[in-house]
Amino acid sequence: MKPQREHVTVPDGASWALLWRELPNLPFEWHYHPEFELTLTVNATGQRYIGDHLGDFVDGDLVLVGPNLPHTWSAQGALDETRPVLAVVVWFSREWVEQLVKGLPELAPIRKLAEQASRALSFSPAVINGVRPRLMALENLDTARRLPVLLDVLLELARDAQAQPLSSGMSLLDTTGSKHRLGKVLDVMHQRFAEPLMVEELAERVALSVGAFHRFFKRHTGKTVTAYLTQLRVGHACQLLIQSDKPIGMVAEAAGYRNLAHFNRQFMATKGITPRQFRQQYRAP
Repeated sequence: MKPQREHVTVPDGASWALLWRELPNLPFEWHYHPEFELTLTVNATGQRYIGDHLGDFVDGDLVLVGPNLPHTWSAQGALDETRPVLAVVVWFSREWVEQLVKGLPELAPIRKLAEQASRALSFSPAVINGVRPRLMALENLDTARRLPVLLDVLLELARDAQAQPLSSGMSLLDTTGSKHRLGKVLDVMHQRFAEPLMVEELAERVALSVGAFHRFFKRHTGKTVTAYLTQLRVGHACQLLIQSDKPIGMVAEAAGYRNLAHFNRQFMATKGITPRQFRQQYRAP
């Protein structure tokens, strides 16, 4: 699963780019680019993958991703099927940040925010609620009026003391053979996580012994093979619990668990609540 380089185009008469992306779902598109990316995701819940981070996201997720850090969001459908999934995406360059601060020293907090984004930052609900309306309004503003709104948003994000780094900063972009090997393994795991995957098969794909493969995988992802698969499976189960009325037994099977009791134990260990309690959280009025 080698990340694809995405070419970001800044329109004429602008110094940064805005993408208003409406889709029926969020496909898994593992990519990177040299620009910073601020993404607000609306009307969807699913998983996000950033560097070596794998986590769940909910409606209103807001993340700032640093340059050349591979990332994607994945969701099977919209929460409200009468409306599309919306991704409000802002791209800006490191040079853009430096020029801002050079000309306007008052904007120095934006430079600090950019430095912290090398690991990707997820912002607190309170701050997201404050900036969400401003990001949602960008589409209807002309180019000149968008800029002060964006600067206001970035300054607000820079003040978020509860912002959380997501990735260890590990890049999948090195040209070494080990990074290419890891991509091949992750490709299989993401496509076939619901199947009984044998470590021996994964190790054979990258020409390593089982013992060497375990060490290789842990060194590059920070997780064991079992822990990584568990995150993928439980994450998919969360998506089904929220978006469907399938019985929990069917959710467990779709996520790769043939034994319901084992699924319940794994889910509780990962999320801290039972699958039924997790579903009820999202069904409460």
